[in-house]
Amino acid sequence: MVLKEACIENTTNLEKVIAAGANRVELCDNLAEGGTSVSYGVAKHVAQVCHEKNVSVMAMVRPRKGNFIYTKEEITIMIEDILMYKKLSADGVVFGCITDAGLLDKPAINELLKAAKGLEVTFHMAFDELVEIEKLPAIDWLAEQGVTRILTHGGDGAKLPEETFVHWRKYIDYAAGRIIILPGGGIKSHNMEWITKETGAAEIHGTDLFGER
Repeated sequence: MVLKEACIENTTNLEKVIAAGANRVELCDNLAEGGTSVSYGVAKHVAQVCHEKNVSVMAMVRPRKGNFIYTKEEITIMIEDILMYKKLSADGVVFGCITDAGLLDKPAINELLKAAKGLEVTFHMAFDELVEIEKLPAIDWLAEQGVTRILTHGGDGAKLPEETFVHWRKYIDYAAGRIIILPGGGIKSHNMEWITKETGAAEIHGTDLFGER
């Protein structure tokens, strides 16, 4: 069975996606900006509701909109948010750090991984901002660091899944079970089954996985 992760903004649609069969939620604020960290109160409430329903929670760690190139001060803020989520019993955290050259920011990622020890970690769609030659080596390195999964559009976020599914399949085949590749972007109830069949994905991510077919 394919695991379905529903992306939610704060508490909006929380009860709806759980009732519809979400196995996991990615908890964000400001989805119009690609998702940022939520408040203490929101995280506490969502973790309590989800765990009562046996649904896991992955909390976004992103202090602002914009790019994924972070200052030392921003990394410190992100560490504090990770520690907050850990205290509130989130199951995992979601983050991504790159350099202005389009490479993984390995020192920053390692700092965040230390704070996240004991939690699942998703490296988010910052992966899609990497230069193309870096993507397969990034899968290798993130897997070696114990990152749980990579959330990716499979390319340009403006493209439809029908245009990017070959990239998801490529990454999944390359990862070969060392790390989960989580397709996301444009996945809805009407194309979900087709995408999982064509890519072999074990997990999928979307904001509208349970709408009308």
